Amino acid sequence: MNFREFLKTSYTPWHAVKNIESMLAEYDAIRLEEADPYDSAENDWGGPQSSLTLEPATLYYVKRGGSIIIFRTGEVGHEKFAVVASHTDSPCFKLKENAALSDGNFTRLNAEPYGGGLWYTFFDRPLKLAGRVVRPSPDNKFAIRSELFESPFDIVLPSLAIHQNREANEKFSPNLQIELPLLSLGKTDFEGLLGGAVAYDLFAVPDAEPFESGANGEFLSSPRLDDLAGVYASVKAILDAVPMSGTTQVCACLEAEEIGSRTYAGAGGDFLRSALKGIAAGMRAPCGFRRSLLLSLDNAHSLHPNHPEACDPTNRAVMGGGIVIKGHAGGAYTTNAMTSAMIKTVFRRAGVPFQTFFNRSDARSGSTLGNISLSEVCIPSVDIGLAQLAMHSAVETMAAGDLDALLSGLGAFFGFDLHYFDDSAVVYRDEND
Repeated sequence: MNFREFLKTSYTPWHAVKNIESMLAEYDAIRLEEADPYDSAENDWGGPQSSLTLEPATLYYVKRGGSIIIFRTGEVGHEKFAVVASHTDSPCFKLKENAALSDGNFTRLNAEPYGGGLWYTFFDRPLKLAGRVVRPSPDNKFAIRSELFESPFDIVLPSLAIHQNREANEKFSPNLQIELPLLSLGKTDFEGLLGGAVAYDLFAVPDAEPFESGANGEFLSSPRLDDLAGVYASVKAILDAVPMSGTTQVCACLEAEEIGSRTYAGAGGDFLRSALKGIAAGMRAPCGFRRSLLLSLDNAHSLHPNHPEACDPTNRAVMGGGIVIKGHAGGAYTTNAMTSAMIKTVFRRAGVPFQTFFNRSDARSGSTLGNISLSEVCIPSVDIGLAQLAMHSAVETMAAGDLDALLSGLGAFFGFDLHYFDDSAVVYRDEND
C-alpha cells in the first residue's frame, strides 16, 4: 500500500490498523493474541511464567482496539528495545448515541468534537462517516461482534452564509452543539443505515484525496498527516529493517493520542508495557528498559511563511529540512541532551538531514506519546517528527520529500546498535564500525 492510499483510507484508528495488517501480510508476520499467553497473576502479556516462546529474527504483531504493536526479535538474545511510537487518530467529530436529530425538514447528526481540531476548516467540505459498529452475530443471538464501517456517501457541515453572519470574517467561534453535520433532507432512519447496530464508535472525518501543490509538486496536502505520516513511515521502516543482535525492534501505533491517550489501548494504558514485558518473557530475558531508546514520533509545526512571528527565533523547523528533533523545558517533549545526541549521531552517520524545534517561550506546547507513555514504560526517549503546516486542520500540508528523510532516519535507527548508559552512550553498526 502506498502512502497516499494509506492516508486516504485510514479514516479512523481501526481502519489504520486494518491497512497496517494488509501490509504485514506481505511479510508473513505472525499474529499473537493477548488472551492466549496472558498471565493474570502478573497482569502482563506473556508474564514471567508464560509458555510462549518467541523465535529470534522473527516478525510478530499484536492488536488491541485501534492500536497495533509490531516487533522483530533480535538475531541472538534480547538485551534492549529500539521503539518507535506514533498515533493512529486525528481530530474529527465523534457521533453520540441516538445521533439522528430531525426537525421534519432535515436530519442532522448529533456529534461532539474529538481532539483539538482547527474546526473552521471542517465546514463546507466532504466528510465521511467511518469507524466501527457492533452488531449481533448471525450465528449466535447472544453474541456481538465489531465490524468496520464507512458510509458510501459523504455528508457536509454547512456554514451560515456571510449575509446572515456579518462577523464571520472577523471572528469564528462556532457552538459545536449547534453546528452539526447534515445527513439528509426529511427524516432518515439512521439506525437502518447502520444495519441494525447495537452500538457504534463513528466519526465524521474528512474525505479528501491527497494532492500535490507547488510549482514543482513539492508539497503534499491531505487529511490526517498528523500522525499517519509517522505511522506509515514507522511500519515501512520495521518491515524493511534487518534483525539486530541483542535488540528487539518495535513499532507501536497507538490510538487516542488526540484525546490524551487515556484509553485501554492508548499510550496512557498498559498495552505497550505489557507487550514489551511479554516480549522479554518470550525471549527468556530481562526487559532492559534502561538500555533501550524510544522515538516518540509526531509531527511538528513548520515555519509559516505568512506568520514567521509564531516560531522560536533560533529553533524553527522548515518543511523540506528533514526530520525535526523537538525539545521543551516543561517536559511536553521527552528529549534530553543524551537522547538528542544519540539520535543526532544516528542521523549524521546515516546522512539523514535533521533540524531542531522548540516552541516560543510564551506559547503553550502540546504533548505527545513520549511523555504520556513514560508513566507506564520508563524508557529514555526523544521526540521527533516532520515539519508541517495547518496542524489539526481538515487538510494539512507537508513537504513531499520529507517522507523519504523520515524513512531513512527510522531505518537508520532500527539498523544501529545503541548502548545507553544514562550518562554515556555508544552508537555503532557492528563490532568493526
